[in-house]
Amino acid sequence: VQLVESGGGLVQPGGSLRLSCAVTGLPFRTYDWSWVRQAPGKELEQVASIGFAGRGPVYADFVKGRFTISRDDTINTLYLQMNNLETEDTGLYFCATGRQIWDGQTRGQGTQVTVSS
Repeated sequence: VQLVESGGGLVQPGGSLRLSCAVTGLPFRTYDWSWVRQAPGKELEQVASIGFAGRGPVYADFVKGRFTISRDDTINTLYLQMNNLETEDTGLYFCATGRQIWDGQTRGQGTQVTVSS
């Protein structure tokens, strides 16, 4: 099983990034998927999730209206479009199985997002 995130980087406040997560070794289309993040010195937190066949995207309050989660089941890839980024969005972003954080969740290695002027 491999979950490989990409697309992170350094961006100024107000900027945009698009994260991708390529998944192999799992039946991608049958899973719910999430993006979670960990800011420096803080615990892991749920950012967004999406269900089977794109159903019911759910967002944390702190990203509503700015981030969009999507999936492409034809190429086993999960996305997170992040607009109007804020310094508080800085952190390591992981794609993960399921709709919520738990010990049995499968996650990738993460991609670093740094929002700074």
